[in-house]
Amino acid sequence: MIKPQTLKGFRDFLPADALKRQFVIGKIKEVFEQFGFDPLETPALEYAETLLGKYGNEADKLLYLFKDNGGRNVGLRYDQTVPLSRVVAQYQNKLPLPFKRYQIQPVWRAENPQKGRFREFLQCDIDTVGADSPLADAEIISCTLTAFKTLGFANPIMVINDRRIFDDLGLSKKEIIILDKLEKIGNDAVAGELAASGTKDPNGLLTILRDTLPTERLAMIIAALERLGYVQGKDIRFNPFLARGLEYYTSTIFEVKIPDYSGGSLAGGGRYDKLIGQFSGRGLPAVGIAFGFDRLLDALEENHLLPATPTATQVLVTIFSPELVNNALRIAANLRTNGVNAEVFLEEIKLDKQLKYADRKGIPYVIIQGPEELQKNVVKLKDMKNQTQEELTIEQITTRLQSS
Repeated sequence: MIKPQTLKGFRDFLPADALKRQFVIGKIKEVFEQFGFDPLETPALEYAETLLGKYGNEADKLLYLFKDNGGRNVGLRYDQTVPLSRVVAQYQNKLPLPFKRYQIQPVWRAENPQKGRFREFLQCDIDTVGADSPLADAEIISCTLTAFKTLGFANPIMVINDRRIFDDLGLSKKEIIILDKLEKIGNDAVAGELAASGTKDPNGLLTILRDTLPTERLAMIIAALERLGYVQGKDIRFNPFLARGLEYYTSTIFEVKIPDYSGGSLAGGGRYDKLIGQFSGRGLPAVGIAFGFDRLLDALEENHLLPATPTATQVLVTIFSPELVNNALRIAANLRTNGVNAEVFLEEIKLDKQLKYADRKGIPYVIIQGPEELQKNVVKLKDMKNQTQEELTIEQITTRLQSS
């Protein structure tokens, strides 16, 4: 007998969890499309050369790489930005610029599985390719904050910085990584790590960064967002220590924080003006952001913002007796035609067992029609939560369930 099990770092999502995920995806997609972003899907497998060298040495170690049956070196999608860059280079004569797309697909990383870290997880991205204007950065930020507010977060904050600040100071990659830890480990610990890495005056460097003002580009992005009603310090916050890990960012970087949520940033991105040129030889400006879907779900749960919907079924139509099977099927068909999710119980068993099934599955309503109800052309609608029932026509039930 085969032992039923999932691989370490991979997960199944049973209906109650899958419905929550689909609810969140639906809300996010709605906002993305309101801002003019169109969907894109790319294959799970890419050529290894497409993926290697784009993320940095440490990230390259997390790629799932192997030879396929044809002997080709391939790898699983690590993120959605590099595949987007490949798509833009491959179809550059077919895509209108600026090209605005969203992508919601799984990615794979050979992480050490732990709380909040998995080897397969969902990413939700939006990107604009072919627009160098600070307005493109501002739109990505505005779209993201709108999505978070649509999901119910009252005060999402977009933390922003410009990687060129680090370049102007001549900082090494190692120093940048250490500086990014400031909020997590504090001033003294960062100064200690900088000293250990060879920085001559760690405290002086920290002081310089604290006194740094936003770059001209950041100032233009902030001004555009303020014209849209966002408030600096409340909705947008400049943090000169923000670095973000991926090496392809060239200037603007940003991430979303939720006050009182300890799980870290819920979305992050920035501008990557040189990445597409690695595939086509023709550089194209690009900016985007990726939502960390698992952290987002965790934060939504923590803030009680997810609906308690264990099933998509709104009503169970019971089978009162073998003679009334066709009536039950007709009732369900009528409800479905009018947009109500109706399930018919598929076995001819006692009514109390059908009610137990509805209760266990979390179906909120049950329809019962016996000979007496059939003669009066009504049914009984049972509310499983309140354990109440009333006689209604199918039309009345349809109206009630359409609004529930």
